[in-house]
Amino acid sequence: MTTYSAVRTTGIYCRPGCGAKPLAENVRTFTLPAAAEAAGYRACLRCRPYRVAGPLADDTPELVCRAVQLIIAGALDEANEDALGARLGVSARHLRRMFHDHLGATPDQFARSRRAHFARRLLDDSDLSVTDIAFASGFGSLRQFNRAMQEVFRFSPRELRDRRRRTDRLAADGGLRLRLPFSSPYDWDAVLSSMRLVPGVESVADRVYRRTIVLDGSPGMLEIGPGGVDHLLLTAHLPYWEGVIHIVERAAQLVGTETHGVLGEWGPFEGAVRRLAPDAAAGLVLAYGLPVPGLGFGLTHAFPAPEAVIDEPGVAGDLARAELALV
Repeated sequence: MTTYSAVRTTGIYCRPGCGAKPLAENVRTFTLPAAAEAAGYRACLRCRPYRVAGPLADDTPELVCRAVQLIIAGALDEANEDALGARLGVSARHLRRMFHDHLGATPDQFARSRRAHFARRLLDDSDLSVTDIAFASGFGSLRQFNRAMQEVFRFSPRELRDRRRRTDRLAADGGLRLRLPFSSPYDWDAVLSSMRLVPGVESVADRVYRRTIVLDGSPGMLEIGPGGVDHLLLTAHLPYWEGVIHIVERAAQLVGTETHGVLGEWGPFEGAVRRLAPDAAAGLVLAYGLPVPGLGFGLTHAFPAPEAVIDEPGVAGDLARAELALV
């Protein structure tokens, strides 16, 4: 698990391997950037801790893990901790206490840290405007975005963009290209070989995984392939960039970059169908999936939403009805 070192005398926290050599008595350790930031430390500009994956500890309680997954999906973008607690059947006070005890930060602090670190990656990797980056990262306003970046990095977004290194920018012939950092050990070829692909929705060619997705009724495509010794490269072809942080985080979960190659799911309904009715998945795609013509690579449809399958008899229809009952 990644451990971040914070230096009391400088007020800066670093990722493992940073060249800084502080005295041991001046160092505090944290398991998450959000915890270091909640304690008043700012991210190191040299080692750039936002470029490493930060998985939760294995002994993190299920309630906290569930809350984190909801935050990653955007639960705090337009709601507060009271609403998040209500979704989990606990009070906001109890949820904050659990987060503080196990993550070192409140749910709001955890969400803010993830948004700020994702925005920092976009400032490095992409040529998106500062305004686009603010909303792509899940911030509700430019003022909120600017304040968070000052608090976490002590610089404005424009100053951070000016500080990016020449090799940071990722050029792409279309779409938005980003690094997906992973924690070692991680074997991309082993991940690809363990995938059970849904025909028409997913494909693998030349060590690149591709899949279709749907955003508010409009189709998109993701491409994930080898990048470097500590990251994959994701290229997102989407109808718009607002909230893209959640797409990127779901992609990271899907290919297990924060869980040492343990594969996740794109969405709960799709995951349930693939586990409980795998033989039905391909037929559902052809019958109910949104057609996505012209992509190539064997991609023809997006996986259907539960609303499209709710009247389907059998296991798939039951799963769709159960999923919609939870919304």
